Amino acid sequence: MRRMLLWPGHAWVALPARLYLAWVFIYACIHKIAHPSAFAMDIATYDILPLSLVNPMAIILPWIELVAGVLLVIGWRVRASALSVCGMMVMFIIAIAIALAKGLDMSCGCFASQAMDEDPIGWLTVMRDLGWLALAGYVVFFDRNPLGLDRWSSGRSKANA
Repeated sequence: MRRMLLWPGHAWVALPARLYLAWVFIYACIHKIAHPSAFAMDIATYDILPLSLVNPMAIILPWIELVAGVLLVIGWRVRASALSVCGMMVMFIIAIAIALAKGLDMSCGCFASQAMDEDPIGWLTVMRDLGWLALAGYVVFFDRNPLGLDRWSSGRSKANA
């Protein structure tokens, strides 16, 4: 098991996973940042949060998505960023599963769909999100020396020591 964890190829396998996840999260946050009121309506439709938390969530969450995505692209604080993505994915999966259990017929709200038929929630949405959770988990657990600023800065600090 230890040998598998230390395999140097993880950085090269994790790089496309990181870039893909970064693209997903950056793409997902653009409309939410530009139109927080529409995103607040999506959050409220899930009927999970108290109304007092809907607006703060609609304002803060897209910026967390953006920061996590950008950090994954540049390779800085990769494990922390991937762990943030894991947390968000677990939160999204739970929210969708609760909405499905309630029998709600609604849009996911993930990618700024204006019409429910463009991005309806369903078990395929849960499966998609589980796939993204698995990718982020791979980065967290196996990408110990990520390509990007983390590797560059650790190499510089070793050279200066």
